[in-house]
Amino acid sequence: MTADERSTQVLTTPRALRFTKGHGTENDFVLVPDLDARLNLDADLTRRLADRHAGIGGDGVIRVVPTESATEEAVRSQAGRARWFMDYRNADGSTAEMCGNGTRVFASYLRREGLETSDEFEIATRAGIKGIRFEGDVVATNMGQWRFVDEAKAVAEGFDSLVLLRDRPLSEDPWSALSVDMGNPHTVVALPESVDLATLDLFHVPEVRPLPPQGTNVEFVRVMGPGHIAMRVHERGVGETQSCGTGVCAAALATSFWAGNPEPKEDWTVDVPGGRLRVRGLPNHEVELAGPAALVADGTIDLSALA
Repeated sequence: MTADERSTQVLTTPRALRFTKGHGTENDFVLVPDLDARLNLDADLTRRLADRHAGIGGDGVIRVVPTESATEEAVRSQAGRARWFMDYRNADGSTAEMCGNGTRVFASYLRREGLETSDEFEIATRAGIKGIRFEGDVVATNMGQWRFVDEAKAVAEGFDSLVLLRDRPLSEDPWSALSVDMGNPHTVVALPESVDLATLDLFHVPEVRPLPPQGTNVEFVRVMGPGHIAMRVHERGVGETQSCGTGVCAAALATSFWAGNPEPKEDWTVDVPGGRLRVRGLPNHEVELAGPAALVADGTIDLSALA
């Protein structure tokens, strides 16, 4: 599709919409096929689809669209390597760079529908191309390069930000945290031994100082043993979720750094409320996330019935 054709194409909101519901370690999504790039998936429609009471329900909505038809030039430039674009929206309707668990669900949908047939292929995201590899029932995603947001301060002090939870007494000190850029923003907290991960109140948005301009996902980590952590997360634009793929990677990378291994050479096991994932350090400052993905339902929704 040329630039002129994109500028004149008519986006529509049909009365009935086909969808698939899927999840990766219970981080769940509504997938909407838009193979001719005609769907107007705006913030309002996204919120209504993701509504757990009046819609289908999900942590986010993924539009399945040809990369060459994306509206963003930076995404279209990936079309030579990736045929399909994972157009990801948070449950609140905001546009997001990408979603780690979503990549596995998206890739599983492409394979099931015959849109991709190989065990290895690439997909386009707003955070760049992500490589997919199927290992039986496990899907591995090369999440690409990562970085510490303020590496100099991280090396000098071990942290670069502070995090407060609303339910904690104001007299208590904030927790130190480390900012990790996974293509989207993350702030990782290593919990003190005296704090129980399971009892944290993550209903409210954690207060992060300084707050990144686009907000941040916040991960709370408990070390379980060598190469093994447990994590809970408050996702930007969503709230607490059962899992967050990019957050799992950020948590493993931060914990490895605190353990004296800034470039992890061994696998990390990360337990989240929705299951277990594997994080593996790769050459060139890249990282891989691996875990299950499930497509659990298909249907058609009458959009006129959505609240």
